[in-house]
Amino acid sequence: MTAFRFTSSASLRRRSKPIRRPILRDDIVVFLGPTLSEPQARTYLDAIYLPPVGCADVVRAVAKYAPAAIVLIDGVFGQLPAVRHQEILWAMACGVRIYGAASIGALRAAELAPQGMIGHGLIYRWYRRHPLADDADVTVPMAPVALGSRALGDALIDIRLTLKKAERIGIIQRRLRCELESLARALHFSERSFPKLLAAAENNCAATDEIEALKAWMQAGDASRKRIDAVNLLTYLADQKINRLNEDIPFAFELTESFANDMEYYNMLDTLLPKGT
Repeated sequence: MTAFRFTSSASLRRRSKPIRRPILRDDIVVFLGPTLSEPQARTYLDAIYLPPVGCADVVRAVAKYAPAAIVLIDGVFGQLPAVRHQEILWAMACGVRIYGAASIGALRAAELAPQGMIGHGLIYRWYRRHPLADDADVTVPMAPVALGSRALGDALIDIRLTLKKAERIGIIQRRLRCELESLARALHFSERSFPKLLAAAENNCAATDEIEALKAWMQAGDASRKRIDAVNLLTYLADQKINRLNEDIPFAFELTESFANDMEYYNMLDTLLPKGT
């Protein structure tokens, strides 16, 4: 770990200009996990695929691959620190285009749209319209990276959209849809899934016939909105010529002390600073 230390915010700002700018290539890096498997994703976009993004991973990807663009779809949470807003802003200040969709990518894109992060899909637009919406609405429990980061449950956003579709086509009535949404929201995200929701409904809802009809309808399968948004973004990027972000960014990046301390912990601080700093 580097011995570099900052004594004050003022000295930090003096010593952190300019930031190091990598020579970018035309690669695209995609952080992906339970929303879509890598083999499936490769059928839509030839890219460098990495496991769900966490703190320092964007900085690490810029340092290792110098990509023209980074796509955030899935990310870690809970026991591991999530990707920081500051590292996304740093990457954009270096000229990397940052896209987001489906899961944590949609969240970060909605939060950083004013700074130039590019969001894609219905879930992104939903978070833009509802900035106080719960992050857990797109969160699912997932297997470890060694086991493919596959989903071990269902996201609330997918459950809600599926129930609304079932109501729209007449499988269930509005009253049951609202009851099921309340039951789903009451489940912790680590326990949230369609099977557990329907089991809870059998014990708490009186509309037995509707629940059975819903079960039968769901056996045919319905595409996850998260998956649709991810696929649409990858398909869109496959048809684009991604170049370095040359236009002026709408913010002045400053290397804050807390961000520097985080990157120092992950042995990535030297990547942020120009040589000789």
